[in-house]
Amino acid sequence: MSDYQTLLSNFEALGLNNMREYYPVLLDKVHTEDMSLTSAFLEITDKEMKFQKEKKMARAIHRARFPKVKTFDTFDFDFQPGLNRTAVLELKHLGFMESKENIVFIGSPGVGKTHLAIALEVEACRQEKRTLFINCHELLIRLRTAYEKGTVERVLRRYARYELLIIDEIGYLPIQKHEADLIFQLLNMRYETHSTIFTTNIALSGWGELFKSPETAAAILDRMVHHVKIYKIKGKSYRMKHT
Repeated sequence: MSDYQTLLSNFEALGLNNMREYYPVLLDKVHTEDMSLTSAFLEITDKEMKFQKEKKMARAIHRARFPKVKTFDTFDFDFQPGLNRTAVLELKHLGFMESKENIVFIGSPGVGKTHLAIALEVEACRQEKRTLFINCHELLIRLRTAYEKGTVERVLRRYARYELLIIDEIGYLPIQKHEADLIFQLLNMRYETHSTIFTTNIALSGWGELFKSPETAAAILDRMVHHVKIYKIKGKSYRMKHT
């Protein structure tokens, strides 16, 4: 086996398949452009690092369980002129996570709440944060099932460890008092430790009725809004945009 073939085999054995594929191209550039050895190594390792970063981000996005990947680039701010574009885009830097702040997007169905929440979590994935997206109804089912099995403490701790957690669509289905208590336990565990993003179609003033208990709702809101940025979206539904 030639040195060239051995090198390609070494790339493969080390799991550097991207470098293996690019090496013949780089070798041509070295010969035709009189590239130095240092420049050649820098180029091929830069490409491998970029490739590994993209793979890591793809895995993070897969683990986050988005229903669909959304980014700020595809959000139509012109369709929602009442939303402060500058303030929302500032969130991309994830300073709110450093401050352990929560984010609440409030608005009618279809105005882009979930889109913005996912876009923020995608940015967190880019920065290698441990994230999860979960619909409120699904979260309640999982917590209720864990409670019935006697494993709720372990499940709560798992959700509490995510550096960024999205709880989507609060208010679309009724929440019973016992379920509200479980939500409170989760938010209490995340309080001043990690950030949570909420999307809801119900004004915070209506959460007492939503959670079937003004006392539990007050306790939830106390943990939720102590450190919070609230964005009210009053525009039209994107789903009705062309109707």
